Amino acid sequence: MEVELKFRLPNKSSYQKLLSILSQFHITTLYQRNEFVDGSAYELSSQRAVLLLRMYEQPRTPQCVVCLKSKPVLADGVSSIEMENVRKVYNWNGVILEVDEAKFEFGEMYELECETSEPEKVKKMIEEFFTENGIEYSYSVMSKFAVFRAGKLPLS
Repeated sequence: MEVELKFRLPNKSSYQKLLSILSQFHITTLYQRNEFVDGSAYELSSQRAVLLLRMYEQPRTPQCVVCLKSKPVLADGVSSIEMENVRKVYNWNGVILEVDEAKFEFGEMYELECETSEPEKVKKMIEEFFTENGIEYSYSVMSKFAVFRAGKLPLS
């Protein structure tokens, strides 16, 4: 089972401050285009699943990752949508942090994600890091897909 910690940054200022502090730990920047796909009769979303096609738009090594996510906390139904995402990846204190800038037609959203097998330990480390560095954050309450479906950014 995939366990991800997701922290929402309330604005571009908090996002830029985080990037500045993490700059020495930077590994790479990934330019992604995400498409969420479902059948015309919403076969996947009716089962609380979504098929994600993630295109990495790297100049020399373009890639596409196909991922079936099931039982997410998402709204019902989708046919096909696109979303642009810039993901900066950091190796910080033995964990990989992915800091996203997701662009929607109705605004931008900033989020830190961390996949881990020790969620409670790593969550505490990240929260302490945010507090020590004066970075505003909240827990993410909606996936990027759910934000897209809602047509508006979640309230902070």
